[in-house]
Amino acid sequence: MEQSLNLSKNANLSAKASKPSQGPNESLNGNESLMQKAGNLWKTNEDHLEGKTTKAIEKQTSKIPSGFYLALAIGSMAVSAAFATSSKRKDVANFVGRWAPCFLMLGLYNKIVKTQGSDSQTPA
Repeated sequence: MEQSLNLSKNANLSAKASKPSQGPNESLNGNESLMQKAGNLWKTNEDHLEGKTTKAIEKQTSKIPSGFYLALAIGSMAVSAAFATSSKRKDVANFVGRWAPCFLMLGLYNKIVKTQGSDSQTPA
């Protein structure tokens, strides 16, 4: 009896092992291949365009020179150092010192907007 159970288990395992595996471009659920799904996702992202508000904000912020944000970051570090070395204002020094990365990230966003724009692939 045990041998018949083992034989049937082995037969099931060999049947599962003999099924061909799916390649990367073969159908996952019978409808679309992986490459087709990726293409559809890319097309969906191309269809999404930025709104009028975003374009207006980017138009205004692109007028600010990138060096301005660097100057703000260095200035916040200097003010933070001044507060830290002077009085008992260590909490204010930490607060102002945390502004520097924010200014640098704003400068990076500004630079990307100037070079790429929000909808650089679509005609203006």
